[in-house]
Amino acid sequence: MSSLPPYASAGQIAWHYTFRTICALIFFFLIFPIITIIPLSFNAENFFTFTPAMLALDPDGYSTKHYMDFFTNPDWQQALRNSFIIAPAATLIATVLGTLAAIGLSQNHVPFRSTIMAILISPMIVPLIISAAGMYFFYSRIGLQGTYWGVVLAHAALGTPFVIITVTATLVGFDQSLVRASASMGAGPIRTFFKVQMPLILPGVVSGALFAFITSFDEVVVVLFLGSAGQKTLPWQMFTGLREQISPTILAVASIMVLLSIILLSVLELLRRRSERLRGVTPA
Repeated sequence: MSSLPPYASAGQIAWHYTFRTICALIFFFLIFPIITIIPLSFNAENFFTFTPAMLALDPDGYSTKHYMDFFTNPDWQQALRNSFIIAPAATLIATVLGTLAAIGLSQNHVPFRSTIMAILISPMIVPLIISAAGMYFFYSRIGLQGTYWGVVLAHAALGTPFVIITVTATLVGFDQSLVRASASMGAGPIRTFFKVQMPLILPGVVSGALFAFITSFDEVVVVLFLGSAGQKTLPWQMFTGLREQISPTILAVASIMVLLSIILLSVLELLRRRSERLRGVTPA
């Protein structure tokens, strides 16, 4: 009742709690399947279900052997190394291209801005299987299919729209008079960018980079089309584990990836609050 005004009607009070209940049910529906895999990853047996020992909270029913298998199995470690080679490289390319595109499209004198923006963010709209098939036929003709750079460039193309959107949102509150003031003081475009624009839009750039990293790190369809056995990433290894052999190690890997996602989302929230403070907006 503390969040409701004292003059709220009975209908407003009922809707207030109904709305909260609906939100709680949606949250439970989305989060419960993810939370379930975490205790399952400590299963002492090679099953994807809760054993009687686990349900009875018997310590013998729990084990970290699946985590040990992940950290000692050469196939999983090779997939992990590939993911940490491909994802940062794709993130760097997507961040540079996306930031430059967002800054360019923020200028009012750029013609056909809406059309260009629609084209640049189309990888987010077009079904991924179509994008992967198109990339396969294109990259196979130019000799990039089955190479690291082919996968890196494909992931960069998928991550660039996220950078464009986040940086564009940050530029909405950017005062363009600061750029003109910097130019009037004799600073060139490059110096103005690094000394004036970048410090103010940095939270948006980092947020976009994190989204691009998550997109690359979790992507599997494009890797299946463009990668070879030498570029097998962590999601590809998980997919193979489900298709060819039911390995409970997948649950341990999924739990680690959930933890990584929580950390990255927490960083995004901190950056969002910092961006609001820089723009003079009080965080809710």
